[in-house]
Amino acid sequence: MWIADNWKEYEVLDTSSGEKLERWGDYILVRPDPQVIWRTPRAHAGWKHKNAHYHRSSRGGGEWEFIDLPQEWDIHYRGLTFHLKPFHFKHTGLFPEQAVNWDWFSGLIGDAGRPVKVLNLFAYTGGATLAAAAAGAQVTHVDAAKGMVAWARENAVSSGLAEKPVRWLVDDCVKFVEREIRRGNKYDAVIMDPPSYGRGPKGETWKIEENLWPLLELTAQLLSPSPLFFLINSYTTGLQPGVLSYMLQSVLQKRFGGIVHSDEIGLPVSGTGLILPCGASGRWQPAD
Repeated sequence: MWIADNWKEYEVLDTSSGEKLERWGDYILVRPDPQVIWRTPRAHAGWKHKNAHYHRSSRGGGEWEFIDLPQEWDIHYRGLTFHLKPFHFKHTGLFPEQAVNWDWFSGLIGDAGRPVKVLNLFAYTGGATLAAAAAGAQVTHVDAAKGMVAWARENAVSSGLAEKPVRWLVDDCVKFVEREIRRGNKYDAVIMDPPSYGRGPKGETWKIEENLWPLLELTAQLLSPSPLFFLINSYTTGLQPGVLSYMLQSVLQKRFGGIVHSDEIGLPVSGTGLILPCGASGRWQPAD
């Protein structure tokens, strides 16, 4: 498992009975987690002194209970600043487990010794975009949600990256890739974080089981002759790391050679020593 264990301002404190207890800077949140099927004792004091609690509804969805939490606050990672706020379906605007991937590709960008163009699809609030830009890459950030792109730009400004070469685009990712192919544009690296299900700005429907493979085949056409890396993240239940490996081997390794690795990504639980699984990632990179 690839573990995001370099955080200073975030940690999972404890887990039990379908929930995780987290510290986000100065604030403690309780949020649902479907991986936490164990019912261990809730010994950590944070369970009783939380700042907010997201309660899952038996009818689907849920709602926040706010006890003592500001509308917005910041946390930091390796010089990057992220604005956080509780919003729909338990989210805060950041997936901290992705830091293990940020560290991986930041090293590749920093060691490349050449300009690197990165395409970030389904780019959300910009964690990967900021990490790539800070490492020296030129980034194209694409997400179908206007609000998420605006949030990402705010994070870039707060991180001192406002003048970095980043294109911020509100667009359907599939249609954008198709246009880039027609334009003849090329990228040295691709990051994609596709949802299980979603809709584009004009009602386009995305289903990962049906659409990920054709998008991977399309996006591979945008790679430059000497690509640096390709990263796919998945939070879809049932889409195992081995599936990501096979897809990357079939499309990228067949064309470019190189190395494919896929694994679960996770976060350490400080109170118990457990590693909490948080999804899967597939990575392709050239052979050394």
